[in-house]
Amino acid sequence: MRIRLRRVLAVTAVVTLGLGAASCGSAKQSSGGGSSGGASGSAAAVGAVRIGLLLPETKTTRYEQFDRPLIEAKIKELAPQAQIDYYNANQDATTQQTQVDTALTKGDKVLILDAVDSKSIQSSVQKAHDAGVKVLAYDRLAQGPVDGYVSFDNHKVGELQGKALVDAVGDKSNAGSIIMINGSPTDPNAADFKAGAHSAIDGKLKIGKEYDTPQWDPNQANQEAAAAITAIGASNVVGAYSANDGMAAGIATALKAAGLSVPLTGQDAQLDAIQRIVAGTQTMTIYKPFKPETDIAAQMAIALAAGKTLDSTLAPTTVTNGSGNKVPANLITPIVVTKVNVKDTVVKDGLYTVDQICTPDYAAACKAAGLQ
Repeated sequence: MRIRLRRVLAVTAVVTLGLGAASCGSAKQSSGGGSSGGASGSAAAVGAVRIGLLLPETKTTRYEQFDRPLIEAKIKELAPQAQIDYYNANQDATTQQTQVDTALTKGDKVLILDAVDSKSIQSSVQKAHDAGVKVLAYDRLAQGPVDGYVSFDNHKVGELQGKALVDAVGDKSNAGSIIMINGSPTDPNAADFKAGAHSAIDGKLKIGKEYDTPQWDPNQANQEAAAAITAIGASNVVGAYSANDGMAAGIATALKAAGLSVPLTGQDAQLDAIQRIVAGTQTMTIYKPFKPETDIAAQMAIALAAGKTLDSTLAPTTVTNGSGNKVPANLITPIVVTKVNVKDTVVKDGLYTVDQICTPDYAAACKAAGLQ
């Protein structure tokens, strides 16, 4: 699982309900004091602590547009004197390892790490641990002695995508095959999305071609989709699974070139994906409200910087990463967005305005969808 507004997004009731799900818990702030793992009351304790924010890439629009500014804003709100060192690896695992070294040299005491490659970053996580630096895995679960993890229920994401595709294909399920284009094999989230999708798709839809796409590359996804359409035969393609919206853009282009209008999934609620959904060239996306995730990440980072343990308020569950380490975690419930609930999700939450979605090219589709 992959970006430039500076405003803080409003979290609506639908997000609150998602966060309140019993399986995921919520990120309530502590009233301060005591042994709580909450971030409130920690500002004095952390002072001018340095926090490293290491994001993986820029091809997916979310990181620069939402994740970075929201995390930075929340950290500054909780601990105004904190210093934030920002790094983006541009999808290069070796670069990210070097960036961890730089963060340690600068004196960063907490690293918020969204790993490019969860396995190769393990040695860097271990190096940070040995230096007494806390590592918070953000959005992707890194290997090694990680101190905390915040993300969405990634298996559930894939399950929701798969179910949406099955429902959209409907009675055409026996008329052909689907194309399945998964995320990067170095991203542990991609494996969870894939497993969740298969749990919903297997036995209900025939998979004609399936690919794992390095670096979540939209251009690669376009080429994979085009090759799959040729191999399967355009008349035999009844749907396409895309693990995220970036790749869905490339797949949609390939489908259009082949004269196909079939169900297509996505994830991340990118603006172009919302426009495709309104226009009918993409069926759904997974909306993972950024502010709950970024707020929890900032709260966890400040708590760790203050030497606190992440208690059940901030980390209501535990996960085991690929190296066998048990990690305190907070997993947030994702939301399915289709044409019928665009207004009640991404518009209502302030992620996008109707004007941003309904540009002249999409005006007629927006009117038909009830957005204008």
